[in-house]
Parts: sequence; C-alpha cells; structure tokens
Amino acid sequence: MFDPATSALLRAVLDEVCESVLARETGARTHVASKILEAATRGEVSPAGLSQVGCEALSGLPTMCR
Repeated sequence: MFDPATSALLRAVLDEVCESVLARETGARTHVASKILEAATRGEVSPAGLSQVGCEALSGLPTMCR
C-alpha cells in the first residue's frame, strides 16, 4: 500500500506520538495508528501533519488509555 519510506515515516510518527502510552495499551496505539493511516491514505504524508493527526487521536482517548 505504501512505499518503504512512507511506511517507515508512519511507524516513526506512531512511535513518537505514543511514547507516553504503555506498551500494554494496544487499543490506544491501534486507535492512533488507524487515524494516522487514514490521514496518509488521504494524502497527508508530512511528518508534522501526521503527528498532529496522531496527537489529536491520542488526546481524544479517555485518560486511562494515555
């Protein structure tokens, strides 16, 4: 679906956005990842734009998931 460079960027943004999320909180990471993927599918491929999408997704989760 994405070229290797874009895939690496998506993973790096996810890791950066979710650095405060506990590893066992897979639901939170999955939610953020899906929002980042949706944005990339719509054409957003800038690190700043993807990071913003990820942060917005994370901030919309209940506090216990962050």
